[in-house]
Amino acid sequence: MMEGFSDVEVVDKSRMLDTVAGFPEQIKEAVSIAKKLDLNVEVDKILICGMGGSAISGDIIQGWLRDKIRVPLFVNRDYTVPRWVDNRTFSIFLSYSGNTEETLSALEDARAKGAKCLGISSGGVLKERCEQYSYPYLQIPSGFQPRAATAYLLFPTIVLLNSAGMIPYDVSDELNETINVAEEVRNRNKKETSESESQAKQIARTIYGTIPNIYGWNYYAAIAKRWRTQLNENSKVIARDDVVSECNHNDIVGWSFNPEVSKKSSCVLLRDKEHEPKQVSKRFEFMKKLFNNVAANTVEVNAIGETLLARMISLMYIGDFVSIYLAILRKVDPTPVDVITELKTELAR
Repeated sequence: MMEGFSDVEVVDKSRMLDTVAGFPEQIKEAVSIAKKLDLNVEVDKILICGMGGSAISGDIIQGWLRDKIRVPLFVNRDYTVPRWVDNRTFSIFLSYSGNTEETLSALEDARAKGAKCLGISSGGVLKERCEQYSYPYLQIPSGFQPRAATAYLLFPTIVLLNSAGMIPYDVSDELNETINVAEEVRNRNKKETSESESQAKQIARTIYGTIPNIYGWNYYAAIAKRWRTQLNENSKVIARDDVVSECNHNDIVGWSFNPEVSKKSSCVLLRDKEHEPKQVSKRFEFMKKLFNNVAANTVEVNAIGETLLARMISLMYIGDFVSIYLAILRKVDPTPVDVITELKTELAR
């Protein structure tokens, strides 16, 4: 391995890279766990509640299902739930620890509004409340950082929505392809792979020392957000995300008039060249031309896979690897998030 990635074990003390490399197997286990819970609900709205690494699963599902389901799906990041929540709302509460105060508060509000509630966590107060209120509950493995437990929050939610009849087709084939694509991404980017062969290591090298700006579109808006939050937490860098085509109505103006900032910034374009609409492609090509002139670096990452979920996860997963490799280059342990721990301690007083 080239200089910079050879001291993975020294920097990555808690072996976050190994956890990330286990993602395909985690998906299989998560699907198996979720299939043990049978659901029978009659609802006409879906609410997914969570924060941080838990809530991103809701964002991904919302993007994936936007053209598939006939009922509204809303992702809630707050202490309360919207006024329209009622006994026809399937409300899923995601908290890896089971102790996220916003999510627990939202559960109480949803309960007061008569919602049909379900909890997914590794234990904690969420488990206790679900047992107390006789709500269906799914326990997932403990011992992960919440952001590294995405497989156990995202895929059980998909399986449970499917078993509850909320997805109008059987998702089995799509899940199987997603696992296969995740294995392919892992094999191309695991730590044993040389930098010359690893797209994730190359991207980390390219964006090192810059402020990364991640651009998604439609289904990939949540994936851009996931890249940003992984760079925030694993790489410990300031990063931002934006969405095409909304960013073409505001963001690009800033790029064209701030050379002192733009030359310190890199741009990552999340593409799906085989499937993106013609107008989206045109916008990306214009942005690429602009960024090549003003930014430090511009990187394009293209989705792989046949089904939409597989393509979305292919882009998400390579971003997870990039965030770890950027941490290695910066010589910071990806796992600790001391300032978040400090905030939670302050709030608990």
